[in-house]
Amino acid sequence: MAEKIKILYLDDEIDNLTGFKATFRLDYQVFTAVNVQGALDYLSQHPDIRIVFCDQRMPGKTGVEFFEEIRIAFPAPIRILITAYTDVESVIDAINRGNIFRFIRKPWDAAEVISAIDEANKFYQANSVLTIKNEELRKAYAELDKFAYSVSHDIRGPLSGVLGAINAAREIHDINEMKEMLFLMEKSLKKLDNYIISMHDYYSLQRGELRITDVDFNQLADELRDVFKVMAGTGSVDFNITVDQREPFRSDIGPLKLVLNNLLSNAFKYQDKGSDEKKVELTILVFRGVAQIEVKDTGIGILGSHISEIFTLFYRASSQQAGSGFGLYNVKSALLKLNGNIEVNSALNKGTTFKVTIPTK
Repeated sequence: MAEKIKILYLDDEIDNLTGFKATFRLDYQVFTAVNVQGALDYLSQHPDIRIVFCDQRMPGKTGVEFFEEIRIAFPAPIRILITAYTDVESVIDAINRGNIFRFIRKPWDAAEVISAIDEANKFYQANSVLTIKNEELRKAYAELDKFAYSVSHDIRGPLSGVLGAINAAREIHDINEMKEMLFLMEKSLKKLDNYIISMHDYYSLQRGELRITDVDFNQLADELRDVFKVMAGTGSVDFNITVDQREPFRSDIGPLKLVLNNLLSNAFKYQDKGSDEKKVELTILVFRGVAQIEVKDTGIGILGSHISEIFTLFYRASSQQAGSGFGLYNVKSALLKLNGNIEVNSALNKGTTFKVTIPTK
């Protein structure tokens, strides 16, 4: 059964409110208020009120003045004025100041009120869709601006480094200096390659459909050990994986791998280089249809003021390692597709723990 449309009616005459509610309470969820403060309280308590009826002639404040007031604080509800006065000046004033959707004359007719509610509800739904689309468009433009900056910085930067190294290499004859120059070129190209891979992951997540298969976390753990074995060895990091899976689990392995790879990659990259006890721990527990994944490190940590922003596109919380700004944003996007959730606990210079939960499909 569809949820009833919520309607608010403001009028200083009790008889009008009683008659209105008695007539429409079966088809709509009707709230009535005898004064402005009562109406404002209802609007605050019920942000999903779709339509507001208000009498024009009330002591202290007219219906037009009330609608003018709520236009800013409560812009979503559709406003309908009920009045026995229909002079041209009042109509113009109501339209200009209160942004009235429609007038209903007193005494109101039930059929006319129902027609007004139907039209107002359609207008409300159209505005709601438009608001969502506008927010999506605003977000897209914001990401496009960031992307334009990122392209100039993260793509042109490494390319400029390679070109600079090539120009310098033309004047170098010593083999050791040449090796050093090749190392710098390799470093720039790896940075560019990582950026392109992250960008590919980003667009794959935005457009791709889920492909559900059985997931064997023990097999996935073996793959991760092989992938990060070199990073663990070269960085002198103690890397441990613990898996407890005693029941089937189904999900899309692609986004799942993306989440694990990004979290583990960050755990290795942001280790405290001066520490003698570097650790990265991955724990996976599958229990009652939910995969609980924890990635814990002994790294440099994240400032508390940065934690709320680390999943933002192109955001970099640390300058210790050059990142693309896609990683944690892609993690969040992947988890949204998997209906998963992520929590972060971090202490500066002590380490970070990411806790992920993903339900089976």
